[in-house]
Amino acid sequence: MARTEQVLVLEPQHELKFRGPFTDVVTATLKLTNPTDRNVCFKVKTTAPRRYCVRPNSGVIDSGSSVNVSVMLQPFDYDPNEKSKHKFMVQSMLAPYDMTDMEGVWKEAKPEELMDSKLRCAFEMPLENDKTTEHSALPKSASASLDDGEVKKIMEECKRLQMEVQRLREENKQIREDDGLRKRKPTSMAATHPSSSSVMATSAMRDEGLSIRVLALCVLFFVIGVIIGKLAL
Repeated sequence: MARTEQVLVLEPQHELKFRGPFTDVVTATLKLTNPTDRNVCFKVKTTAPRRYCVRPNSGVIDSGSSVNVSVMLQPFDYDPNEKSKHKFMVQSMLAPYDMTDMEGVWKEAKPEELMDSKLRCAFEMPLENDKTTEHSALPKSASASLDDGEVKKIMEECKRLQMEVQRLREENKQIREDDGLRKRKPTSMAATHPSSSSVMATSAMRDEGLSIRVLALCVLFFVIGVIIGKLAL
């Protein structure tokens, strides 16, 4: 006796496509829709149960509703010369009105009450130009984002740091001038017997001027590092 025609609507209808690379779990979605006025029990079976994880693999679909079934292919060594022989079958039957035990319903079901649809599996690797597009999309997006907002912030920060460096230079110049004036003052005592305090003061001024120059260089290196870091993202 011929089986009853499948009442569920499958999307896709005939083939589940899994797109590589297959070094990680790859998931395909199978949508089951019940267009009838009855609840429908379903089961999803495969010829390679160790290679796939199916959630949910069984259940009841209410009248007029749908269920998305996630079919997860486990990682494996892909061979482009090997064709996939894996297949899936969606088995279904109208749920009894007084159903309380779904497993019992499946066990007691008559062959003519069962409906099934079969799907084959297909493995695909992304094309080389697709990989290039995917890899180039992020830098392009990052560059656009950098042009819009980040560059403006960098330029403002650079301007502020340049003003700070200029201020430090002026302070350093003033310190040098003051130091020169002190040296030119005619103090015979200082000329013959320079006090330790004046020597220490002069040394401190020089150290301070050197520290300011070092700080200015550090600020410039920081600005360059920020700009290079932002452009590299």
